[in-house]
Amino acid sequence: MGLFIILYAISNIDGGKYKNVVAAMGSYFGNESVVPRMPNSKIMANPKETLSNELSRLIVENKYANSIQLEENERGITLHILDDILFPPGRADINGSSKLVLNRLAKVLKTIPNDIRIEGHTDNVPISTERYPSNWHLSVDRALSTAYYFINEEHISPDKVSIVGYSEYRPIASNDTPASRVKNRRVDLVILK
Repeated sequence: MGLFIILYAISNIDGGKYKNVVAAMGSYFGNESVVPRMPNSKIMANPKETLSNELSRLIVENKYANSIQLEENERGITLHILDDILFPPGRADINGSSKLVLNRLAKVLKTIPNDIRIEGHTDNVPISTERYPSNWHLSVDRALSTAYYFINEEHISPDKVSIVGYSEYRPIASNDTPASRVKNRRVDLVILK
């Protein structure tokens, strides 16, 4: 019980509290010469801020600003990847250029323990092809293709990845003009908290 109280007391690393706990433990265990050391300041860095900065740098360095937007919200960090950078119109095939984009993102995603939710979205223009009888089918297939690429090609653990298709029902822009519909045709990578 005493050990858990001590662990709880030092869980919020307060300088004065830390020194007192270390000194008390040292005297309890018969070593009063213990010199308390504060943990390395790198541990204190905000992991979400660090990840956000790294993803922002990747977007800028690779000139993806017109095709990838980063958003932070209560779910975590979301990368809105417009379909122009990943998929041909009305398709869900991962091609050479989209593999390069996903490879660069995977290098960052592999360094974090967070779960990744891949969400497919479309605009509200109906699709009806033999392969995709509705926007639901297309949105799910785009999320699935992205997930399979991360799992099979980039070796991201499958237990970290989930997919969902929202069709046209979660727009981030109006569907009134072609320019605004472009923003709704996307795959979102949500790095969950």
